[in-house]
Amino acid sequence: MLVGLRTLVGAALALTVLTGCGGAPEQAPALPATPTTTADAAAPDVTGGVLGESRPVRLSIPSLEMETGLVDLGLQADGSMEIPDDGATAGWYENSPTPGELGPAVLAAHVDWRGERGVFYDLRRMEPGDEVTVERTDGSAATFAVTRVAQYAKDAFPTEEVYGDVDSAQLRLITCGGDVDTTGGSYRDNIVVYAELV
Repeated sequence: MLVGLRTLVGAALALTVLTGCGGAPEQAPALPATPTTTADAAAPDVTGGVLGESRPVRLSIPSLEMETGLVDLGLQADGSMEIPDDGATAGWYENSPTPGELGPAVLAAHVDWRGERGVFYDLRRMEPGDEVTVERTDGSAATFAVTRVAQYAKDAFPTEEVYGDVDSAQLRLITCGGDVDTTGGSYRDNIVVYAELV
C-alpha cells in the first residue's frame, strides 16, 4: 500500500525533520528513497473524501497572514533529507502523500534563518480551527483545519503519532521551537501543527 510505504519513510526522519532550523543545517538521518509519481490532471480526482495525487505549489495560512511557494524536499546524495535553502520558502517532503491525499502530508520550513524570522516563525501561534490552504498543480486547492498544535523535545519525538497511517487526508506542518542548544546551535524541540482536510 503506497500510503504505508510513505509513512514508513516519514517515520525514519521523525526525530530530526528540521534539526538545522536556524541557518547552518545539521544532517537528517539517512532515508530510503520511495519513488513517487505526480498525476497532474485538468481537474482534481476526488475519491472517498480525499483528493488524488497532485504536487503542492503554494501554501497560505490566513491567520498568520503568511503565503509562500513550496519546493520539493527529497533526499541528498548522502541519503539525508533536504531542507529548504532559505528561510522564506516551505517545502513538501516528496515521499509523503501530496496534501489532500490519504495520509499525513508533511510540509516543513525554518523558524528562523541567519538572524531573520523564517516563514514558519509564528507556527506555534496557530490554534484549532485555523485554516491552511495548499494549492496544487492540478488547479485544485486542499484546505485543512488545524486540530491541534504540539511541541515535542527532539529526543522524545512521537514518531507514530506524527507520521503513522491515518484514515483521512491530513497535514503536518513542522518547524523547530523551544530553547536553543548553545553547544550545537540548534533548537531542542519541534513544533508540529496537525490539520485535517475540510
